[in-house]
Amino acid sequence: MPGFTLPLQLQLHFRCCQRLSQQPPLPNPISPKPFYPPVVPSVPRPRTGPGLRASFPVVSGSVFPEDELDVELGQLLALLPEELRRRVSDHMELPQLIEVVMDLGRKPLARFPSGDFVISEYPITVQDIEHATSQVGDFAVDNRAGISRTLHRISGIRNRKGTIIGLTCRVGRAISGSAKLLQDLIKDGASLLLIGPPGVGKTTIIREIARMLANDYKKRVMIVDTSNEIGGDGDIPHAGIGNARRMQVPNSDMQHKVLIEAVENHMPQVIVIDEIGTKLEAMAASTIAQRGIQLVATAHGITIENLIMNPSLEMLVGGIQSVTLGDEEASRRGVQKTVLERKGPSTFSCGVEIISKTELRIHRSLEATVDAILSGRFPNVEIRKMKSQEEEGSLDDGPVSDSSLQKNGEIMFEEVTKGADDQTSQNESLFKLPLDLVEDSWEHKLPLSLFCYGILDATVIQGIKQLKMNDAAIQLTDNISEANALLALQSKLKKNPGIQAAAKSHDIPIYVTKTTSLEHVTKAIRALVSDYEDGVKDFELTDKIKSSEMIDALEVM
Repeated sequence: MPGFTLPLQLQLHFRCCQRLSQQPPLPNPISPKPFYPPVVPSVPRPRTGPGLRASFPVVSGSVFPEDELDVELGQLLALLPEELRRRVSDHMELPQLIEVVMDLGRKPLARFPSGDFVISEYPITVQDIEHATSQVGDFAVDNRAGISRTLHRISGIRNRKGTIIGLTCRVGRAISGSAKLLQDLIKDGASLLLIGPPGVGKTTIIREIARMLANDYKKRVMIVDTSNEIGGDGDIPHAGIGNARRMQVPNSDMQHKVLIEAVENHMPQVIVIDEIGTKLEAMAASTIAQRGIQLVATAHGITIENLIMNPSLEMLVGGIQSVTLGDEEASRRGVQKTVLERKGPSTFSCGVEIISKTELRIHRSLEATVDAILSGRFPNVEIRKMKSQEEEGSLDDGPVSDSSLQKNGEIMFEEVTKGADDQTSQNESLFKLPLDLVEDSWEHKLPLSLFCYGILDATVIQGIKQLKMNDAAIQLTDNISEANALLALQSKLKKNPGIQAAAKSHDIPIYVTKTTSLEHVTKAIRALVSDYEDGVKDFELTDKIKSSEMIDALEVM
């Protein structure tokens, strides 16, 4: 509009807006800045030290570095308070530590092969137990826990309220070569049942067997680990099992179900089981054996007889049933009319009795062993021992045996004595027959048929060889009606009067020894042979007693 002017304030505001529009735009004050993470320097993980696990490569052998074993032992000792840990670490038998026992209100103990060692004079407190339980995994229903990727086992004792008031910290080790004595049986694909009392080393041997089968013989091995003792605690198994796979069991009551699941889902060639203890587990193992799968398992017991008398585990050896015999059959066998016999085939082909950590008793045919025990005879066994040296871990190349006892591929041996040369020289006069009773005098006579009851056949064979007799001079028989003499163990004979009645009904003289030692059995054979050499008529007179042979080890009935 002509003559129209803006007010002074508006003019000033307009000029300011023009100046601002001509300037470059300012950056957005709330725009996000690019984020750069802080650089953290990588620190190498220590390879040793208490409570730390060294990162060793897993090799396909049975050699475990000593440093790794020391680290795993340090993880167990880390559960102890500082002062207790120092006392145990200073002990000279630390590598042989068995377990550490901590009970509330009592002095802590460390158990070694030489005995118990009192770690501290001060009793265990609640804080000490809480310190230990805070470093292990959760305790399962069986009150067992562990340390991840180790073989140690932590067992708890609870009070009525469920609070842990005691701990048993047991050391677990993967010992290389612990199953070397069983290498030939493992290679042949035999199903093995390991029997032994607690703490004798069953789990250690079965762990090494699983590693050998998986790594050395390239078999598909599945371990059913009920209490995580074979493969260790945690989701990653211990390197001690090699390439074998491991299935954990959520509850011990479900072990038999996991066994069947392992067969149906994973196609294993070998199944390894630790601690078969119930009838359901024994039935599951029997079912798996019928499918042609190799079984390796352990069971609590001392001898095969313990399994036979255990109603829950008798199925592992074929089961036991009572059978009534006819009069003729009972008379032929020389037994009572009602006898015990094996019901069916055994689940396992071989049995191993672990006598100690350095000695095993092998039953190559478990069925033959059960049949012999039920018939009152000692089974044919094979004893294998570690070398009798002070060096630990040194093993024999094979079983301890006598080559003269090998027959039909079977080694029969019972006793292994040290210093055999000295013992033979001392007792040489006792084991010699008169010159008129050696091999030449037996050429015109029939062989002596001998029935042994309660005495191992291998011991009798050894006694015959000690007397330097012809191998055909004495023949062992399993039929008492065909025997010319009966050689029995006194304690066994007293428990079976049927044997005595059968021997007397057939006019068979009975020779009794009080022990089964080689010396006593040899003396009994010497007396028996002397009587037989005097003549068949005199030999059949059971009332005859030779006072010269009536020593403390021999009686003639």
